[in-house]
Amino acid sequence: MSNVVNLNKFRKKQARKSREKQAEQNRIEHGRTKAEKDAARAENERAARELEAKKRETGENQTDDQ
Repeated sequence: MSNVVNLNKFRKKQARKSREKQAEQNRIEHGRTKAEKDAARAENERAARELEAKKRETGENQTDDQ
């Protein structure tokens, strides 16, 4: 005779495996290593410093006595 299988448990087990498989694919496609994240963060900080250095003085601290 065959074993009796609870269909709810079977469906949940299949759904869990499917989600785990999808999560693994997403990690492969969209994941970045810590080194890649650190490099991107450093590049963004460098670009922000460079942009700040190129900003012009607006003269807000100057008085309009002309």
